[in-house]
Amino acid sequence: MRPPSSCAKCGGNLSAGFIVDQGYGIAEASKWQDGEPRSVWYGGVKMSKNDQFGITTFRCERCGYLESYALA
Repeated sequence: MRPPSSCAKCGGNLSAGFIVDQGYGIAEASKWQDGEPRSVWYGGVKMSKNDQFGITTFRCERCGYLESYALA
């Protein structure tokens, strides 16, 4: 799949970026995880790095609409 070339809402120009996930003293780019979330005993969710894709988010410069893709 190709990234969008213009905004789906207003046709404006798009800028590529990412959404920041912040935790205890760390900031990372968001990732998409394949499958359903499964809880673990310490309160988090079980994850597999092999099943994750980085998320690219496009922001419309005109209206601010965000559109995200987990491009492989």
